[in-house]
Amino acid sequence: MQHFKAGGSAGFVVDVALFPLDTLKTRIQSQQGFKRAGGFSGVYKGIGPQVICSVPQGALFFLTYESIKYYFTPHVSSTTAPLLHMFAATAGEVVTCLIRVPMEVVKQRRQTSINIKDTSLKIMLDAYKQEGFIKGLYRGYGSTVLREIPFSVIQFPLLEFLKNYYRITFKNNIPLEPYEVATCGALAGSVAAALTTPLDVVKTRIMLADKKKVELKEIGIRSMFMEVYRQKGIRGLFAGFGIRMAWISLGGYIFLVLMTLLKTYVMNIF
Repeated sequence: MQHFKAGGSAGFVVDVALFPLDTLKTRIQSQQGFKRAGGFSGVYKGIGPQVICSVPQGALFFLTYESIKYYFTPHVSSTTAPLLHMFAATAGEVVTCLIRVPMEVVKQRRQTSINIKDTSLKIMLDAYKQEGFIKGLYRGYGSTVLREIPFSVIQFPLLEFLKNYYRITFKNNIPLEPYEVATCGALAGSVAAALTTPLDVVKTRIMLADKKKVELKEIGIRSMFMEVYRQKGIRGLFAGFGIRMAWISLGGYIFLVLMTLLKTYVMNIF
């Protein structure tokens, strides 16, 4: 329950504080281009769905991740521990995406819409009416999972390695301070963000694709990947590369500091 409470609370703070960076990244990656998608204006458009889903997302991920680690760590060796961390992170992402994907669909369409009548509620209802619950609100589920699993498989074992290495090498096996854990997390997150940017671009394009592409079945992961590559090459596949790294590394730092503090000092009073 500490992980559930702390993960949800820390996730909420980070998502709201860094939401403008997410908006800018989405607009850079969109089909219509940064300026036509809104540029630097209205960077908090779509904040509603993010606020509503932020707490359950963070809570569910860390509840799943830490629970699997807790129950299985005594049964694995130090050499197989990274595999356990990969499995725990993968399970956490699959569960979290059940909430994340509908929120992402609505949020990203709101972030890139220039029609003032396109509220988040209207976008959600239109997606449901035009394409149905699964095809509309869960469009891009596969591409989101495909992005999140490699991200977590890279980030969390790297995070655990950096924490253990730093503790043993520089701290004489003394537990790390919150800021030290956060520094390891920011470094691990930036590496994972850099390597998975093409998958993030494909996910964004699929969620934002117009109805014509849906009808022609041109929104598959492979077909969208090849379309972006044909149009803009490697540069297109790494659109938003810098801002994504900054967003995730900074967000990861704040998140892990808050989560560690909340688990250690605050949540014990409840």
